Amino acid sequence: MKIIDAGRITQSVPGTERAVYTFPAVLACQDGTLLMTCRRGSNKDCADEWVELYRSTDGGRRWRQMANAFSKATVGGAASSLRVVYLTEADEGHLLAASLWIDRETQPGAPLFNPRTEGCLPMGVFLADSYDGGRSWSAWRPVCLPADLGPPSLTNPLLGLEDGALLLSIETNKQYDDASKWLQRVVTLRSDDGGMTWGAPSDAGFDRSGRIFHWDLRLAVAADGRLVSFAWIYDSVAGRYCPIRRRLSQDSGRTWSSAQDIGLADQAGHPAMLPDGRVVLAWVDRFGSRSIRARLALDAAADFDPASEMVIYQHGESASNRLGVSATLDDMSIWSYGLPYAETLGNGDVLVVYYAGDQTAMDIHYARLSL
Repeated sequence: MKIIDAGRITQSVPGTERAVYTFPAVLACQDGTLLMTCRRGSNKDCADEWVELYRSTDGGRRWRQMANAFSKATVGGAASSLRVVYLTEADEGHLLAASLWIDRETQPGAPLFNPRTEGCLPMGVFLADSYDGGRSWSAWRPVCLPADLGPPSLTNPLLGLEDGALLLSIETNKQYDDASKWLQRVVTLRSDDGGMTWGAPSDAGFDRSGRIFHWDLRLAVAADGRLVSFAWIYDSVAGRYCPIRRRLSQDSGRTWSSAQDIGLADQAGHPAMLPDGRVVLAWVDRFGSRSIRARLALDAAADFDPASEMVIYQHGESASNRLGVSATLDDMSIWSYGLPYAETLGNGDVLVVYYAGDQTAMDIHYARLSL
């Protein structure tokens, strides 16, 4: 692999609500258009955060912001911020947006994560439709989730399965003032009616002892229909991150294989799945090389070839990998690079978007990889 093009998509403005851009995700549409969503705000955890939508018609070399893409209506009577929006092309010309809303009214001025309890603000997942390439959107509609999942985190787009169903991945959290032990897990839910209703959740990552946390689960559909997931693993007893773990599912996410340590540290990005079965995984190594890197595997279950490894972004000196849960969550608000998201382009190249900068300004960058 090699980088054949790279650049910056957003233009941050320090000291404004567009100072910090994070949470990028890109979709290659069937007509060749690229759509990129990203979160912006005055810092990495703020009530003025929102999501912007960008469009490229030349393979990602030039990008144009699509104004007023997502409604700023309140949800459930509470003033909200919008943290992420992931796009899925349900059919040619029909886009589904899955969003994560955060209630900023119930606990005014409070941070997303409670450092005392490890709970988080009320959150919800909402869906919207576009039938004109993202120029206009329907009203947001809520995804009704079981109460015992707690405030839901959304870390992956809706997946379209071979049988026409949709798969939603949810990361569980505790309520803000809940001081009980956090039994964190990731579940998937299936919809057979285009996202109008959802079935019962099934576990996609769960340690019943509460020791191992499966954060930021990334899922994708391989060329042969199998599902593959990559989890950011945190050992709450040892107080450290572990190498990325992979699981495979042969039955559309109903059951999963045992977790496999793939030998890469520490936070996986969303993988790019190629039509011939190959997989490109970009990941963030914050505690070793302090960089964003990528490798290629010949199959969803194959090893990632060390000879294919390349550096997409180099940040600086490494950081400590021994943090308690509260300290780890607090650190997330100040880390200034990460969250790579890879997408396969029509000509076989792979586009990786990520955020990088410093504490006053962060932007969304891209790197185009030739395989």
